Amino acid sequence: MKIYYATSIRGGGSPESALANNVLIDYLKKFGTVLTEHFADAGIKDTGETEMTDTEIHDRDMKWIESADVIVAEVSNPSLGVGYEIGRGIEMGKKILCLRNANAKRLSAMISGCGKISVKNYENIEQAKGFIDTFL
Repeated sequence: MKIYYATSIRGGGSPESALANNVLIDYLKKFGTVLTEHFADAGIKDTGETEMTDTEIHDRDMKWIESADVIVAEVSNPSLGVGYEIGRGIEMGKKILCLRNANAKRLSAMISGCGKISVKNYENIEQAKGFIDTFL
């Protein structure tokens, strides 16, 4: 199984969200290939991907989304890019799970109100893993 994991990169985050990304990406690997496993790299949060142009990043990620069987997105931190990826995934008919820390800011209605997306609010990382188990 190919999994596209989406999370805020340039939009920032917190040490808690960085830890959640690391744990969730590692957990997802037991189900298949995580195409975006490099998002667990702490350095990427500080600078983004600097070795590629924005066009190269966009085109690569769209190919990954197209090839993915599912999309799992951590949506606790607002991100235009993640919203775009989710929208494109919906257009491609992908099965999508959005995980949101229950203490995070209110989620956009464009995500939480879309019936084609499974949105789960988690209290702790173990609960998020349980949502992944059920989804996959």
